[in-house]
Amino acid sequence: MSPISLNALIELAIDLSHSLVNDDRFERLLTHIRKAINCDAVVLLTLQGEFLKPLAQQGLTTEVLGRRFEIQQHPRFIEICQAKTPLRFDSESELPDPYDGLLLAMEGDLPVHSCMGLPLLFEGNLIGVLTLDSLTPNEFDDIPARTLDIISAISAAALKNALTLELYQRDASHARAVVEELTQEALTKDGGELIGDSEAMSRLKQEIQIVAGSDFTALIQGETGVGKELVARTIHQQSNRNNGPLVYVNCAALPENLIESELFGHVKGAFTGASQNRSGKFTIANGGTLFLDEIGEIPLQVQSKLLRALQSQEIQPVGQDKTHKVDVRIIAATNRDLQQEAENGDFRADLYHRLSVYPLTVPPLRQRKQDIVLLSGYFVELMRRKLGLQQIKFAAEVIPYLNRYDWPGNIRELEHCINRAALKARSRSAVNEAIIAINRNDIGLLQTDHELPTSSDSYSNQTTAPDATNPTVVSPRTREPVNNLKQATEQFQRQCILQALESSNGNWAAAARQLDMDRANLSRLAKRLDIQVVRSIKG
Repeated sequence: MSPISLNALIELAIDLSHSLVNDDRFERLLTHIRKAINCDAVVLLTLQGEFLKPLAQQGLTTEVLGRRFEIQQHPRFIEICQAKTPLRFDSESELPDPYDGLLLAMEGDLPVHSCMGLPLLFEGNLIGVLTLDSLTPNEFDDIPARTLDIISAISAAALKNALTLELYQRDASHARAVVEELTQEALTKDGGELIGDSEAMSRLKQEIQIVAGSDFTALIQGETGVGKELVARTIHQQSNRNNGPLVYVNCAALPENLIESELFGHVKGAFTGASQNRSGKFTIANGGTLFLDEIGEIPLQVQSKLLRALQSQEIQPVGQDKTHKVDVRIIAATNRDLQQEAENGDFRADLYHRLSVYPLTVPPLRQRKQDIVLLSGYFVELMRRKLGLQQIKFAAEVIPYLNRYDWPGNIRELEHCINRAALKARSRSAVNEAIIAINRNDIGLLQTDHELPTSSDSYSNQTTAPDATNPTVVSPRTREPVNNLKQATEQFQRQCILQALESSNGNWAAAARQLDMDRANLSRLAKRLDIQVVRSIKG
């Protein structure tokens, strides 16, 4: 083992004092630590509730930065977090190492031989952990305790400064609550954290920070599966309203005859079945944020009342003559081109302009492929916890393979792909196998070009022949050639609806049940897809 260099520690202290705000300060910290201590891997992790989040690493596979380590599932992390001084594990320790199989210097899946953990404390409280690993047994045994204390103190100061600067960049009175809420949300709901450091995601995060501090209405646009709901939650959590409620409304799932009541409430006797007064979503969200997902599905007759609520912050429950004030911030989301629909008269132009005060576009995964490795690490760690496994890792060919795919289903499709692959990898592994590797076969076949239905196998370019047993049949307008994903999606939806109607003899309620959707929503979707009802003629 090379001797500990006093000069290296001095360089570490001096360098960090001049790089408090540099984006690479953690990377530089680890570089200096490796100059002082010979090791194969070093990781800096920050404490987030019951989890440790890697901020920087050297010597491990890149996807580690996407993982969130639940402390209670890793015995070594438990001991490090409970310690008050640097902790060296015996080379013969039987405790599993959280990085087993993830070291770049490792050949095969041999476990880590030497491990050391430094709890990073500030004013006696744990704020993070620094771990060092080596494949050489007893590599850290002769390091003076004083040297480790100095490295711990310098690392803790660097981490604390970084966290403090981050807090100062947010609203001071709400920053800590925002961080706690964001952490809790991220760790209790899959896909609950905005993960990614690509240029596209960096721009989106910057836009979120800009709009979050205001009360402006925000319109989140993007394809299905990109994480629009997550963006809405993040805006709320970083806003001055983060102590208030965040109420979610899926506009597409609301029956057309009840959507007004759901949004604005109703009084007893307002309509059949209204047996008591009921508060609407605007009232429930008072003092907080109302998130209207799939806003483009709201019927035109309801859009006028929604516009009034946005303009005056006044709502009128169904069956009530008077209005009352609410204090609600609106965030809306859509995967449709509302600007084009407004120009075509399918969506109120004045409502569109009210909603799009601050538009945000969430990039599809194909435009941020740099983030695939981090997202994969995040999802595989979630699956490791769900399956109760010691370790799951990716074989070397997996990440490049994932990067070659365009992911039309975006992050949701990637998550499901990783979940399936983890299950397959577990099923072919030995019962007590400590380290399970996901290989390309587990991922399955990812095709670059997706085959679309042709005219020969699609009902959407046909007119159903009149049938004396059918009270109604349906006929869409002639289908145009498929030029983009939106057209392909609509073509597929049209085909599914027509097949369901044909198999149910034109019964819309039965077709809706077959498609597992609300009858009113099916009617609205069919209307948007230009599927017209044609009365059959008995001959």
